[in-house]
Amino acid sequence: MKETLSKKETPVIIGAGIIIGVIAAALVYFGNPANMGFCIACFLRDTTGALGFHSAAAVQYIRPEIVGLVLGSCILALATKEFKPRGGSAPVSRFVIGMFVMIGCLMFLGCPFRMILRLAGGDFNAIFGLIGFIAGILAGVFFLKKGYTLKRSYKMQPVEGGIFPIVEIGILVLLIAAPAFIHFTEVDGGPGAKHAAIAISLIAGLLVGALAQRTRLCMVGGIRDVVLFGEWKLLLGFIAILVSAFIGNMILGYFNPGFAGQPIAHTDGLWNALGMALAGFGCVLLGGCPLRQLVLAGEGNTDSAITVFGLMAGAAVAHNFGLASSGEGPTANGKIAVIIGFVVLIVIATVNSVRKSEA
Repeated sequence: MKETLSKKETPVIIGAGIIIGVIAAALVYFGNPANMGFCIACFLRDTTGALGFHSAAAVQYIRPEIVGLVLGSCILALATKEFKPRGGSAPVSRFVIGMFVMIGCLMFLGCPFRMILRLAGGDFNAIFGLIGFIAGILAGVFFLKKGYTLKRSYKMQPVEGGIFPIVEIGILVLLIAAPAFIHFTEVDGGPGAKHAAIAISLIAGLLVGALAQRTRLCMVGGIRDVVLFGEWKLLLGFIAILVSAFIGNMILGYFNPGFAGQPIAHTDGLWNALGMALAGFGCVLLGGCPLRQLVLAGEGNTDSAITVFGLMAGAAVAHNFGLASSGEGPTANGKIAVIIGFVVLIVIATVNSVRKSEA
């Protein structure tokens, strides 16, 4: 029965991946930064800056794609009766892990989603990120096998699950109204100044959010499931994104193979790898990548909402304290923060691991 179900799900997941890859390439055509049709880490960072939580002028813009992801997931979850508010599973730990996942992503300059899109655009620096990402996931799997868990979550009232989607609607209103206290990038060439029209970005986010909710797409979950269970269906979805985005980039003339001169990227292979290793490790401890956390938050999961707030806090910390990399490479502060991140995550993973015989 399980094998039959898997066979039915796999074509749907691959189809969703193809559509998402096309959308990502199209968003670049409509104005998003190159190799950044979608990047959860970058878009949360931009939104955090627009709300005034960091002052890096080059990366401040409320990204409608984030709003769309959450609302697309929420709408489909409500329609399919999968909106199930739950929470209460180690919220402080999730917040802290989320912070360090973002710090790792901003060392690499992209989340797992953007790592795939950078590869599809010919950015070979992302190969080092992928190697580190897999290594980080393997570290997380090691602790899973030791019994790691953040314990169970609990059923909550619908209003609790609805708060985060409502917050996202409020953020969309702020984008459209553009009051004086919202910050928008005016720096020529800054990533925050490059974006598709609001309606296009919002519709793209809604579509990707609904597709990701329907298929449970998660880059971390895909690799984890291959390692633990030999199950490829989730990973095939991201391979489909890679292939379709690559074809889209070739058609649109965005494919630029090489290491040097890549958009919003640096060439330090070691720290590209270590940044994504930290992100991969943290995402396994959280139970999903940043994309998956947004989708779960849309389904009413308050633990994932707390994680997203942790990611945003990590973006604020990274830019307020000079931790984020740039096209020039990683900073000394960023390197120290990544090392601290590994120590913190190992401590959290160890403390929350129990022997299988005691579980």
